Amino acid sequence: MVKQNNIQTIILASRSPRRVELLKQIGIDSIVRPADVDEAPLVDESPADYVQRVAKQKVIVTAKNLKSEYTTLPVLAADTTVALDGEILGKPENDADAIHMLKKLSGSKHAVHTAVAVSLKNKVKVILSTTQVEMMPLTDAMIKAYVATGEQRDKAGSYAIQGKAGAWVARIEGSYSGVMGLPLFETAKLLRDISK
Repeated sequence: MVKQNNIQTIILASRSPRRVELLKQIGIDSIVRPADVDEAPLVDESPADYVQRVAKQKVIVTAKNLKSEYTTLPVLAADTTVALDGEILGKPENDADAIHMLKKLSGSKHAVHTAVAVSLKNKVKVILSTTQVEMMPLTDAMIKAYVATGEQRDKAGSYAIQGKAGAWVARIEGSYSGVMGLPLFETAKLLRDISK
């Protein structure tokens, strides 16, 4: 097990099982304490600013509500969004919304922004990972069959690169784990920096 600067356990301000698994991949266990924050974008907020603000809010809210026995542990939160021509494509509201998003992303080059925030002893640090993703052109039949699997639910941009939609991704420039929802290089760096 590779430890990140002797940090073995963190508080994870997220319900995402993918983030729990990604943290385990780098030797970190999670105590899950999701944050309940308003994730609506602000007027004219850029996608990069949006994810950084939401990740920071999640980590602050969770840190503030911790029981005393957990206050020595780092709190980590992350937020991911897909951006196409500056438009934020978050989690789909329903299957029709997912179909609409996937039609927009078909044949596109788009950005996936994931912000990670860590809080420890009243210090908060935020880091942003941006990955460019090139998606092949998709037919209506491909999109309909994918949405029928349910994989798109609760996924920014209505797709999961680590699932069936991975076959649609022609190339990426950046962090594969960042597209999944937690950029591991940046996360490990943040945890090292916050514990110094």
